[in-house]
Amino acid sequence: MKKVLILFWGKGGNVERMARKVYSMFSPEQTDIFDVVSFDVSKITDYDLIILGGSTVGAELWTDVKDDNEWNRFFRKVEDIDLSGKYVAFFGLGDQVLYPDHYVDALGIFKEEMSKTGATHIGNWPTEGYRFTDSDGMEGDHFFGLALDEDRQAEFTEKRVKKWTDLLKKEVGL
Repeated sequence: MKKVLILFWGKGGNVERMARKVYSMFSPEQTDIFDVVSFDVSKITDYDLIILGGSTVGAELWTDVKDDNEWNRFFRKVEDIDLSGKYVAFFGLGDQVLYPDHYVDALGIFKEEMSKTGATHIGNWPTEGYRFTDSDGMEGDHFFGLALDEDRQAEFTEKRVKKWTDLLKKEVGL
């Protein structure tokens, strides 16, 4: 049986709520969910599909390797682990109105960092239906993962999560 891992940061709030929503779309027997701090990175090769979720909290916090940036700690731990034959997918939260120039930038960081592991990236999501001016989390007319806006488009979340997770299951063969 193929195993799914969902890792998210930060705890409590929209990111965790969305991680749990994604988790609910998979079989609990084959899926584990952890905040990135609680996860034992040595176990990452036990999973076939690794889903990362987070929000864009400001470019300076992502690019600076600081003690309080949990994703940077995680990326330094996994960058030398060979995840060839594994799949990675991402979801990101953002606010299209308050941060239109950096909407779901975290998706681009996830993609860049996880490409170092040799894992196959899946789960691109169309930009159609969103209103923003720029994002490091996209190329052409697709985001590098599921983009969610709980502040401006919460009414679309359930349908987007369902459609995206169905796509992931199909791509991985779950």
